[in-house]
This record gives sequence, C-alpha cells and structure tokens, in this order.
Amino acid sequence: MIKVTINRNEHNEITAFEMSGHADFAKRGQDIVCAGASAVSFGTVNAIIALCKITPEIEQGGDGGYLRCTIPTNIDSSVFEKIQLLLEGMIVSLQTIERDYGKYIKIHIK
Repeated sequence: MIKVTINRNEHNEITAFEMSGHADFAKRGQDIVCAGASAVSFGTVNAIIALCKITPEIEQGGDGGYLRCTIPTNIDSSVFEKIQLLLEGMIVSLQTIERDYGKYIKIHIK
C-alpha cells in the first residue's frame, strides 16, 4: 500500500509531504495506482521547480517507493502561495486515486 502523509502547519499551509510503500495493485510496469500516484507527486515537485523557481528539499528511496518533499520556509510569500496551490492540486488528484483505489493508497493529513 502507498501511504501519503501531508504535513500542515498551524496556518493549515502544507510544509511537506511524504509517500512510501508500493501499491501492489498489479505487477511492476502495469500498476496503474503506482503510476498515477508517482506521476501526480513527481509532476507536482517538477512544477514547483519549473514554475516557482524553488527547489524543495527532496529525499528519495533507492529502490523507489519513497519520496519526501519539504518546502523551504524562507521564500517570498507570493511564491509560497503558488506552491501551496500546486500542492493542494496534488492532494485533490491523490484523493481521487484514493477514492477509486483506497485498498492500495491511503492519505493522512497531519
């Protein structure tokens, strides 16, 4: 199962997210749950880098199955707001996957 943890601060802003595990929906290369979750999360990180010109702190597992992204705190507030919008969009997309494939992916918000 893929476990997604979204970290929010006291202002309900997303400060980090972490994804771990494997969906095991289908064999490697055919797992649409894994492919969807990976595309959404990596696409969001790539969008933050490309559109906001900010490189978050990124940690990945060697064999896949792990991604942690932490948003820097010392950035311009207008850029931070754009990053928040991208991350909120990521959550909506992941929740859509969870709605249809909840046996294989769970999202927790802290």
